[in-house]
Amino acid sequence: MKTGNSNILIIYTGGTIGMVKDYASGALKAFDFKGLLESIPELHQLECQIDATSFEVPLDSSNMHPEDWVRLATMIEQGYDHYDGFVVLHGSDTMSYTASALSFLLENLQKPVIITGSQLPIGDLRTDAKENLITAVQIAALKNENGPVVREVGLYFEYKLYRGNRTTKINAEHFEAFASLNHPHLVESGVHLKVFSQFLWAPKKRKPLVVHKKLNTNVAVLKLFPGIGEQVLRGVLSSKGLKALVLETYGSGNAPSDSWFVEVLREAISNGIHIVNVTQCSGGSVMMGQYETSTQLQQLQLISGKDITTEAAVAKLMYMLGAEVHPRHFKTVFETSLRGEMHQN
Repeated sequence: MKTGNSNILIIYTGGTIGMVKDYASGALKAFDFKGLLESIPELHQLECQIDATSFEVPLDSSNMHPEDWVRLATMIEQGYDHYDGFVVLHGSDTMSYTASALSFLLENLQKPVIITGSQLPIGDLRTDAKENLITAVQIAALKNENGPVVREVGLYFEYKLYRGNRTTKINAEHFEAFASLNHPHLVESGVHLKVFSQFLWAPKKRKPLVVHKKLNTNVAVLKLFPGIGEQVLRGVLSSKGLKALVLETYGSGNAPSDSWFVEVLREAISNGIHIVNVTQCSGGSVMMGQYETSTQLQQLQLISGKDITTEAAVAKLMYMLGAEVHPRHFKTVFETSLRGEMHQN
C-alpha cells in the first residue's frame, strides 16, 4: 500500500479541532481555517497533494443539521472526480450522526471519506488534533493496485478508524471518545498503519456515485425507562407530522407488556408510523421473541433494528423517508444492511 500521488480534499465544518479560546469569556470559538493548516506544517511532509475548503461559517457540531449533511455530500460530489479521498473535520458531539448520514447519502461510494476532529483545540499543548488529522489524511490517501484501500465513510479518532455508521460517542473528556461495539475497527495506527481488510466495506463495483439530497426529519427517538407512562408514549407518537420512531428498548429488544403500551404502539402503526426497535444497550442486538417481553413487539411487526446504533437508525430513517420508500417495503428495506450499518443474517 502507498499514499503517494493522492489528491486529498480537507473539508472543515467547525468543531473543537479548529477553535481557540476567547479569553474574555473563556469559551471556545472557531477561528480562521487558514490558521488551522498553518498550525500543522507536518501536512506538507505527506506524499500527497492536499487542498482545503471550509464551511463559510464554521459550526459547532451541536448546530449541525440535516441540511448541513446534504451540503457536505454535495461538496464531496463536486470534488469526487478530482480527488482520491476526503477528510472532513467535524465537532465530536454529533460526529457519529454525520458519519451515518453521509454513508446513506453517498450511494456507491468508491473513495474514502474520513471524518475526524479532536477533544482539545489545535493550539493546545496537549492536543490530539495533529495526530488525528495527519493520520486521517494518510488513511484517505492509502492506495493499492485496485485503487483506494478504504471505500466507505469512516470515523478516525485516537489511533483507530471505525466504520462511521457503527460508531457512538462514549466519552466527553477522554481522547478515546468513540466506540464501535458491534463491528471491529478497520485500521489501527501504530508504528505502521495496520489495515484489517476483512472488515472493510466492499461496495458494488463499477456503479457511479449517487448523491441523495432529500431527507425527511419527521423522526423521533424515545428511550424506555421504568415508570414511563401512557401519556408520554402517546404524546410522542401523536406529534404532528411524525413519520417514524426509534424506540430504545431494554436488553435484546424488550419492553413493558402492559396492555396500554401495546395498544398505543398498535394504534401508531395502524396510522402509518414506522417504529424501529433498537436496544438502549451500548452493544448487542435486538432479538425479538427471545424473551416473553418482546414477543408482543414481534407480533406487532415492529421493525428490528438488529445491532444498529441509534445514530445510524435516525439517519437511515431520514434517508428512507426522504427516498419515499413504499410503506409495504419499508420494514424489509430497513432490516437490510445498505452500507454495513447492521449485521446481515
